[in-house]
Amino acid sequence: MSSTKPSFPSIPEHERTPLIDLLLEFIQWQEQHIGDLENEIQDLKKETKKPKFESSKMDEKTEDDDPDDKKKKKAPRRKKKKNLPIHNEKIIQPDHIPDGARFKGYKDIIIQDIVIKPHNTRYLLAQYETKEGKYVTGELPKGLTGHWGSALHSYILYQYHHQHVTQPLLLEQLHDLGIDISSGQLSHLITENLDDFHDEKDALLQAGIQQASYLQTDDTKARHAGRNGYCTHIGNELFAWFESTESKSRINFLQCLHQGKEKQYLFNAGAFEYMEQHQLPKKVLDKLEFHDFESTRKDALVEWLIEKDIKGPRHQKIIIEGVMIGSLLRHGIPTNIAIMSDDAGQFNVFDHVLCWVHTERLVHRLIPLNDEHKNAVTFIRSGIWAIYKDLKVYKKSPTKEQKKQIEVDFFNLFQTHTSYETLNQLLKRIAKNKHELLRVLDRPELPLHNNLSEGDIRDYVKKRKISGSTRSENGRRCRDTFASLKKTCRKHGISFWKYLNDRTSKTNQIPSMADVIQNAACGL
Repeated sequence: MSSTKPSFPSIPEHERTPLIDLLLEFIQWQEQHIGDLENEIQDLKKETKKPKFESSKMDEKTEDDDPDDKKKKKAPRRKKKKNLPIHNEKIIQPDHIPDGARFKGYKDIIIQDIVIKPHNTRYLLAQYETKEGKYVTGELPKGLTGHWGSALHSYILYQYHHQHVTQPLLLEQLHDLGIDISSGQLSHLITENLDDFHDEKDALLQAGIQQASYLQTDDTKARHAGRNGYCTHIGNELFAWFESTESKSRINFLQCLHQGKEKQYLFNAGAFEYMEQHQLPKKVLDKLEFHDFESTRKDALVEWLIEKDIKGPRHQKIIIEGVMIGSLLRHGIPTNIAIMSDDAGQFNVFDHVLCWVHTERLVHRLIPLNDEHKNAVTFIRSGIWAIYKDLKVYKKSPTKEQKKQIEVDFFNLFQTHTSYETLNQLLKRIAKNKHELLRVLDRPELPLHNNLSEGDIRDYVKKRKISGSTRSENGRRCRDTFASLKKTCRKHGISFWKYLNDRTSKTNQIPSMADVIQNAACGL
């Protein structure tokens, strides 16, 4: 067999089709891959090389972001200890004061320290027996339940849910501090009798939805009880809300939006509009036209559809999604609310908006096979950055001329034909998302990227990597609840430590998160 490489016949331009171009790219990729493998065998190396990607420049400041930035002067240094509370004050005299010396005041030096030690209180509850033989007993102060003080309970919740200290390490830490507590008692404090926190978490979602013109969404893996699961994030600048479930379907997302409200399966105008948009066949829609169904049970709806001879899984799925949207509309969700995502299909409901950073990342992650392909990728990425920067300027001061020019630039860029067929197919796919990517032209208040949602969910991912999966339903629920409350507190500049102390002590001086969201939305 000859070892000489056979020459590949040239193909006339008029005979070349997209499929042929793709096959030629595949052959070229095979040649390069085989060559790399031969070099690897010769060098006796057994390591995989991860491709190095340059960092994206999508969200760098544009020149128009702050034209006076260069003129800004350096801000004066902040007086760090101006509002620092003083718990103890000591006057220290010099060891020797010379004769005739005049007192000129004090040199102020503040030393910050912390006191961490057990503080155990014995309460002697006086008991009296009445003439009837009944007992009257003194009551513990408000906020005290069981055998643990509110400050200790706050500390445990703070360490576990905010500092991500694992339960075994937290138990060891408490023992080192002199706290007499068992692992079972610690687990109970972390996961049990926290209904007030759970209720507040559910209420903040509904408050956030009512005050929002848009929601940002994302999800991540959340293993539970030895099985794979997912955690969904819903939020914006006013709040963050997390919910772990076994599924990440569109029905699951709609169930998340129902949180805190009764789930209904309701046929109305909004439900039928959704079904028509998702191309439910007319013969199926006609069977639903004169409906008499309304229920809170999904299985009852499925049985009713089967009675109507609607048995196709796809048709049932579209109908269930539609009636859930009908329920959300009845509960008062804004009809024009926008949902921003990274193009995950389960979030494609209501007024769907796509993230530009994720879109650019699709091009960024392509691996060019030669310099010609590399130049094509660089050209397209530069074009995406240019449109993105124009959109940032447009959001600040929208004009009809800018809108028209951006639409033209978008059309020209994503209709580009390059020598890189894989890139060409990607451009065609992105072009189909024009409405979702350019939605900001009609609604300048919408964000251009989903970084906020990714940033919010990153803390959840960190907790998952440290502690692994959850095992009990209470444990999973608590992880979602405190992640939601902590992130929402942070968005409003509320100390999570102070918030926990306020809630565990039952003083409730800090308003509920729902009220905080509503006040912030109203500018109060």
